[in-house]
Amino acid sequence: MAPSAARGASARRLAAALRHERPDRIPVDLGSTAVTGIHVSCVAGLRDYFGLAKRPVRVHEPYQMLGWVDDDLVEALGIDTAGVFPRENMFGFANENWKEWNFRGLEILVGGNFRVVEQPGGDILIFPKGDPSAAPSGRMPLGSAFFDTIVRQPPFDENNLDPADNLEEFGPVSEADLDHLAASVAWANSTGRGVVATFGGTAFGDIALVPGPFMTDPKGIRDIAEWYISTSSRRPYVHRIFERQCEIGIANLARIHQRVGDAVQAVFVCGTDFGTQTSAFCSNATFRELWLPYYKQVNDWIHANTAWKSFKHSCGSVVRFLDSFIDAGFDILNPVQCSASGMDPATLKSKYGGRLTFWGGGVDTQKTLPFGTPAQVRGEVLDRCEIFSREGGFVFNPIHNIQAGTPVENIVAMFQAVGEFRGPCTPPTIAETTDSH
Repeated sequence: MAPSAARGASARRLAAALRHERPDRIPVDLGSTAVTGIHVSCVAGLRDYFGLAKRPVRVHEPYQMLGWVDDDLVEALGIDTAGVFPRENMFGFANENWKEWNFRGLEILVGGNFRVVEQPGGDILIFPKGDPSAAPSGRMPLGSAFFDTIVRQPPFDENNLDPADNLEEFGPVSEADLDHLAASVAWANSTGRGVVATFGGTAFGDIALVPGPFMTDPKGIRDIAEWYISTSSRRPYVHRIFERQCEIGIANLARIHQRVGDAVQAVFVCGTDFGTQTSAFCSNATFRELWLPYYKQVNDWIHANTAWKSFKHSCGSVVRFLDSFIDAGFDILNPVQCSASGMDPATLKSKYGGRLTFWGGGVDTQKTLPFGTPAQVRGEVLDRCEIFSREGGFVFNPIHNIQAGTPVENIVAMFQAVGEFRGPCTPPTIAETTDSH
């Protein structure tokens, strides 16, 4: 199959899956969002495995150290998606003016405002917006492969809390941001792959964003524990934040849609986690009272004014929330953490497969992919594809990002198993290349 034909088919393939029609074969995503990506070290390993051109991999999301998947690797793996990201990353600077950085022995590319210091014990600190005069907002401990947020909670007066302090990062989308998004969507659309966009501003309490790692001087309630307390004890305050954030977010989506139109097939609306491995961060009643009204406003606007599908990410055991997610207007569930309590794949597909597109769930990234054998990876992938692909409504992706240290052979086994399930239309690169390994 010629590359141009494969690319044209990719967008159609994703569209069919999102319509809950059975596509010619399962669409595959890797790297279109910050929750469906792959660690930069694994991208480098895959490039070596397939004998692709030797060059440093770009880190497009430094918080999790996610690597950009270039077109040659996209072709090798048979990926059907292209991602659109905000102009500024999680540490508040643009991915531009690339420079080399030695990441514990691996030469990679980072944005020009990626500024870090290494502490005597080996921990690496990173500065928001590349501003070394600000307090560092992220720490990569020695032995880790990604950054943890440094909470910078300023003192606050309980009797004089101002929602504006927790709204400082939300405002009208700038012309620079609009130009960037328009150019990014145009590029993604030109690939012929399915276009998946993250515009930002509609997460409502995403705990990765609350501390403001992208801000030089965050105000308001920024401590993670204090924020969770606030969702219970300061609920009117949180409602006021969400109400204004929702107004701003919808106004921004309207301006973005004027610029990019319906070239986008799926839009990442929310990455707020509601589930843990065995339980949840709140009750379903709390979700419906505090979060659902704002998600519903956003999703209702999307469905009334665009052809986009609405993408909801939440890790953990979220089966108790799925009817509410649907009531809120979400079309897509990710990462489909099948290892969490109550998240049995067959049950999920049987009960919700007609109302939600499952984007993920393809293989466990906590155990099977990093610690299993290639045969175990193959078996789990084939099983998940068999269950989730019935009657469409499935986009293959592992459960959340592929982490550092995952054996390249297991990642290749994952893609080979998907190719095996998909049948003879699979691009020949994998089979041809892996025969020599």
